[in-house]
Amino acid sequence: MQVPELTLNDGYQMPAVGLGTYQVRGGQGVNQILAAIRDGYRSLDTATNYDNEGAVGEAIRRSGLPRSAFFVTSKLPGKYHQYADATMAIQESLYRMGLDYFDLFLIHWPLPKRDHYVEAWQAMIDARTRGLIRSIGVSNFEPEHLDRLMNETGVTPAVNQIEVHPYWAQEAMRQADLKRGIVTEAWSPLGRGSAALQEPVIQDLAGKYQKNVGQIVLRWHTQRGIVPIPKARHLQHQRANLDIFDFSLTKDEIEAVNGLSKPDGRIDGQGPNVYEEFD
Repeated sequence: MQVPELTLNDGYQMPAVGLGTYQVRGGQGVNQILAAIRDGYRSLDTATNYDNEGAVGEAIRRSGLPRSAFFVTSKLPGKYHQYADATMAIQESLYRMGLDYFDLFLIHWPLPKRDHYVEAWQAMIDARTRGLIRSIGVSNFEPEHLDRLMNETGVTPAVNQIEVHPYWAQEAMRQADLKRGIVTEAWSPLGRGSAALQEPVIQDLAGKYQKNVGQIVLRWHTQRGIVPIPKARHLQHQRANLDIFDFSLTKDEIEAVNGLSKPDGRIDGQGPNVYEEFD
């Protein structure tokens, strides 16, 4: 299945839907990722903190497809934000995956209380110069964190991967990214088992378009210019999550889903200014 692509601010292209791999590990994980690749997924999202970079890399090798067919993302954990640590962590991630470069590498959380994220960003800029990374970005960054990176290094992130789902629509953050030329990517795009998928608004749209509720939500993301990275272990869900480009929601329907957003809609209350990663 052919997935449309978006052009990032550095000129590289990124598939409009990716595969999330959080909690997908080991031999079973390799098989799940392989199945997704066979169904047409080319964008694979992992992180050092997921403890599965090896499984993702193994699935890529077993797929038989060339490295150039994939868009591979990983992320830098907070304990490696200092420059020398970040530099080595990027190299170690590549060794674990058996890859020569990342298509996209992100700072996983800003951790402003520790205040080393600019240092980490500079290490990523330098790793890009050395060819270890093609596109560099961030995850869970607020506007003030983005502006500090841009002001102190002159380099704008290509992507900001944040929590977005119907109960946490993040319209203001989407607009902030857009204003800066940054593509917004959504983790937990379906709300990780939240009741959002049972909302009448989404149920009614599923009936109207003859799609499942997950497909409605993923299409809501893509029409807002957001790249969702849903996790799906089962073949049926993997296939359905890519089959979202043969219909379009109206502007009013997108606004109706936006209207489900809640002030306390975060899944685990992980506010970027206060959240601390586990070491």
